[in-house]
Amino acid sequence: MRTDLAASYGEERLPRYTSYPTAPHFSPAIGADTYARWLSELPAGASASLYLHVPFCREMCWYCGCHTQIVRRDGLIAAYQRTLRSEIAEVAETIGRRIKVEHIHFGGGTPTIMAPEAFAELVAAMRHSFFVLPSAEIAVEIDPRTLTAEMVDAMRLSGVNRASLGVQSFDPIVQRAINRVQSYEQTAVVVDMLLRAGIKGINFDLIYGLPHQTVASCLDTVRRSLELGPDRFSVFGYAHVPAFKKHQRMIDENHLPDGLARHDQACAIANALKQAGYVQIGLDHFARPDDAMAVAFEDRTLRRNFQGYTTDKGEVLIGFGASAIGHLPQGYVQNEVQIGAYAQSIASGRLATAKGYGLTDDDRLRADIIERIMCEFSADLGDICARHGAEPKAMLQSASRLEPLISDGVVKLDGDRLAVASDSRFLVRSVAAAFDAHLDPGKQLHSRAV
Repeated sequence: MRTDLAASYGEERLPRYTSYPTAPHFSPAIGADTYARWLSELPAGASASLYLHVPFCREMCWYCGCHTQIVRRDGLIAAYQRTLRSEIAEVAETIGRRIKVEHIHFGGGTPTIMAPEAFAELVAAMRHSFFVLPSAEIAVEIDPRTLTAEMVDAMRLSGVNRASLGVQSFDPIVQRAINRVQSYEQTAVVVDMLLRAGIKGINFDLIYGLPHQTVASCLDTVRRSLELGPDRFSVFGYAHVPAFKKHQRMIDENHLPDGLARHDQACAIANALKQAGYVQIGLDHFARPDDAMAVAFEDRTLRRNFQGYTTDKGEVLIGFGASAIGHLPQGYVQNEVQIGAYAQSIASGRLATAKGYGLTDDDRLRADIIERIMCEFSADLGDICARHGAEPKAMLQSASRLEPLISDGVVKLDGDRLAVASDSRFLVRSVAAAFDAHLDPGKQLHSRAV
């Protein structure tokens, strides 16, 4: 990997392209009535994925970029769970039929903060309102510091088959600097509990670019993680945006690694995982060669949505909960971010949509190009443009940001086929951004490119 390119492009703030256009472009012009109409217009054979956002934690991790709040009283969590059940029923009624579901993902916050019986009731409510296929993947994000044996049992009985564990770093110095002290032993106990319960799909989330982090500490975290044998890793660069996430001001910026140090950390982690036999997938995922995600990457059927890389082939993602985002063929919708406003909307018998975005034909074309670049490090512009009734030449002419990337050897263009050079794949977001017609480089809304 080329350090000269990391220095040239690494400080740029760019989206992770889990959607296109990205969430900052959503507008209040798309509200509950529009969302209700979009749901009612879903085609008869549509299948969906469900995302449930649980915005509660017991304490704040200072690096966190999610919508969450700290709660001590379980009554607030129980009330929120009841609201989720009401929203599930309302959405299903608006659709008007029981559509198929292939993926369910619980995100947070800390989804397992719910009481075990409440979690089971929520899964049962989804099974009642939707036709959850027997083969469906049901995934839950987990904080290993708070998971109980009772919750693992509830997950098992509810059909959960994938768990994503937040690890970030096993370095105690880094952990104290981000207010997330989590021992290796705690994590190992949780992995053992999950495997004994038959929950075989285990993901680990790691982060580089944290305060006091070094290449050596990153490699030690990878080494210890490998001992626990997860089948997937997600490796994210820390996004320091204290103007938007005020709790990040607790992190001393003087101890954050610079762009080149972040690059070195990312490379070291990637090389260690590949040497251990994992396949690198897109920007930030790694999986065992026989894992479904690695197979999808090889088959060029990998997709990207708000959960990152996915094997989900569906065109419908329905979001439940405060701040949750959904994606339908017509566009994107996002619920009220504030929990009180979200709950009030659902209590009044209305959908909680606060804003969204209606897709144009040009958006759909660019979204397809960006997704293929993010998933495959390449894009056949001729094929994609033909499917959208567009000309690849015109698309290339509109991508002025592509010229320096070609000059610097980051991108190779062979006719209408674009490919990211193998030693420049860490800049895949920079290549995708060349096709982003909405990007405003002057706004510091996103994380560093490296």
